[in-house]
Amino acid sequence: MGQTPVTQEAYQRVSGNNPSHFIGQRLPVEQVSWNDAQAYCEAAGMRLPTEAEWEYAARGGNTSARYGTVDSVAWYGGNSGSKTHEVGQKPANGFGLGDMLGNVWEWVVDWYNDQYYGRSPASDPWGPPSGQSRVLRGGSWSDASSPTFRKRRVLSSRNPLHTGGWRSLRNR
Repeated sequence: MGQTPVTQEAYQRVSGNNPSHFIGQRLPVEQVSWNDAQAYCEAAGMRLPTEAEWEYAARGGNTSARYGTVDSVAWYGGNSGSKTHEVGQKPANGFGLGDMLGNVWEWVVDWYNDQYYGRSPASDPWGPPSGQSRVLRGGSWSDASSPTFRKRRVLSSRNPLHTGGWRSLRNR
């Protein structure tokens, strides 16, 4: 899994454009839809993580709600200055992954179904086979509340989210 969310530099190198509102090569790409993230991953020979993979990676071996104080590990509404920040500026979790809980929401491959995890496989669930909306995890620079591993959003795969990005994962 990528150590940070996909940067604007990486996105532009693969896609040829940059849809982001906040501009900077080391800033996370934002204002992207799930479809945009999926197309990037396919072009780069990568994939989006499942929701279960994302949560396991975000926890970084930690069982509490976050791996440090919120101000020390995440960019959110209380400390971001209403903008994204260069990736990797906050301490990484136990797996060496930064920005898992804030800066931009992160698209995962899963369709949304609020009943799925109550009946899913206990090991490596791949999410529902279909649905109306896709899942985002983590938190963003604009969230007023404190980010935790449990935060999630849902949105149509066609709609760009002004606070949304993702991190890529190598194909299996």
